Amino acid sequence: MCVIVTEAVRLSVRCYVDDKVSKVAWLNRSNIIFAGEDKWSLDPRVELVTQGQLEYSLRIQKVDVFDEGPYTCSIQTKQQPKTSQVYLIVQVPPVIYKVSEDITINEGSNVTLTCLANGRPDPSITWRLLNPSAEALDVGEYLEISGIVRSQAGRYECKASNDVSAPDVKYVSVVVNYPPYIKEVRSSETPVGQAGVLHCEASAVPQPEFEWYRDERRLSSSQSVSIQISGSRTLLVVANVTEDDYGNYTCVATNRLGVHNASVFLYKPGTGRDINASGCVCQSFWLLLLSVLSVLLKC
Repeated sequence: MCVIVTEAVRLSVRCYVDDKVSKVAWLNRSNIIFAGEDKWSLDPRVELVTQGQLEYSLRIQKVDVFDEGPYTCSIQTKQQPKTSQVYLIVQVPPVIYKVSEDITINEGSNVTLTCLANGRPDPSITWRLLNPSAEALDVGEYLEISGIVRSQAGRYECKASNDVSAPDVKYVSVVVNYPPYIKEVRSSETPVGQAGVLHCEASAVPQPEFEWYRDERRLSSSQSVSIQISGSRTLLVVANVTEDDYGNYTCVATNRLGVHNASVFLYKPGTGRDINASGCVCQSFWLLLLSVLSVLLKC
């Protein structure tokens, strides 16, 4: 007979005798635990349970995996010996004992995430990327991602399961660095004498730094011009537009991985430009060179 128990429980293995028995003993494999009522085992967790002369049972407190194996109740009568054997199987809930630390890596690199777990039976390891869709990924201790892209950044869940108890779960955060990409610009149709606002928004990790240019001249905040930066967005505010302010402006976004720029227009009403257009993304060699030099100098 097999008995399956979970680690750390209290186990009683029953054995019943009658009044014709002359000798009884409990054995684990070939080791004697009890001979009659004499305890041979040094393990304090093991004790004998008797009720008169009819019961001769074994009790084990806080069962662990080393207790697994065959247990034999040996009964000696005047006629012939009898044995009753139980095979103990100890199950252990899953425990993740090693998981990758949170990492930051550049886009295009290869990534290996590790999740190691113990348990009996051996736990199954599953992975999920929790954002945006919590889709299931590979099964196994190692999750390999070749040429990681920005959409694969996020929180990864490692789950160890073996149906003994609730799964053990750990998490790994993966940050993917990538160069700036200006994803939205908004030009402004502004009459003379009013405030003109130019918008520029970029996507990048690490967070981008912004610069504004008029032709090839870098702009800075002054009484007439205000540069506002909030996270991945920047505004260029021309406080009191004059005829000289109309024209092409350039938004430049940089981080240590690269640079991107786009043209934004401040123009006079009635000139026919489409203010709802996202703007023209340009690749001015001079502006790119200035921005790259700026990034190199910061490094």
